Amino acid sequence: MIISASRRTDIPARYADWFFRRLREGFALVRNPMNPRQVSRVSLLPQDVDGFVFWTKDSRPMLERLDALKDYAFYFQFTLTPYGRDIEPGLPDKMGELVPAFQRLADKLGPQRVIWRYDPILLTPDLDRDFHCRAFERLARQLAAYTCRCTISFLDYYRCMAKAAGEMSVDWPSPAGQEGIARQLAEIAQGYGLAMDACAEALDLAPFGIGQAHCIDAGLLERQLGRPLPVSRDRNQRPRCGCAQSVDIGAYSTCPNGCRYCYANHGPRQLAANTAAHDSFSPMLIGRPGPEDKITQRRP
Repeated sequence: MIISASRRTDIPARYADWFFRRLREGFALVRNPMNPRQVSRVSLLPQDVDGFVFWTKDSRPMLERLDALKDYAFYFQFTLTPYGRDIEPGLPDKMGELVPAFQRLADKLGPQRVIWRYDPILLTPDLDRDFHCRAFERLARQLAAYTCRCTISFLDYYRCMAKAAGEMSVDWPSPAGQEGIARQLAEIAQGYGLAMDACAEALDLAPFGIGQAHCIDAGLLERQLGRPLPVSRDRNQRPRCGCAQSVDIGAYSTCPNGCRYCYANHGPRQLAANTAAHDSFSPMLIGRPGPEDKITQRRP
């Protein structure tokens, strides 16, 4: 069983204490987002976990505690974009704090285990193609010695971001426009020796040397484990998603990073209520199980 921590929220940056407590206790409880009364008990014991995939924009709260993961295979998906606090209000300074955090993480784990995500590619009148090419080159220069791969994706529309998209005057590029940007970014990446892939994009970007991303990458975990993993493609994801099956232990509307393009936060009131209900001693990320909940053991 591969554990995703988490597509739904930034566990390393915001809930590291909770995660390491769950690791010590050997399990986590996870509500089904489609049916909240259904709760899964997910084992986090080494014999049941094939590996962890951590998704973050700031790994620093986990950096000095990675020894607790010595019995597990794991790697990080680390998102670093050039946006400021007008778009990503909850994040620290990129060049002053987050680039060094990325570098320190890679120093500990090696460049193969820290994947750079330049996503989503958000286009506005100010954040145009030239902006992204300049910003991507600046970040690539800083990160090339600390990672082997960069994953890109273009902003997808979700109803929960409609208001923010209008306020930011988001430009939704045509397929030809996306191809043009992807080609230029790929050329820059290749110049720094970085492989590039695209996350769940319908476009065929292979002519530009861009592969299909496998963000939950069984192969990367297999190389750490030295054995094959009997996992199949995750059919609950988008059609062009290349991820292997995993179990996500996060929860929606819980990330205080506040990124205005986020698909996982469904409104400020719900976010405020959920973060107020977080208890790092609880077996679940938000709140506690009640008598009306049906808890079932998730099989490895």
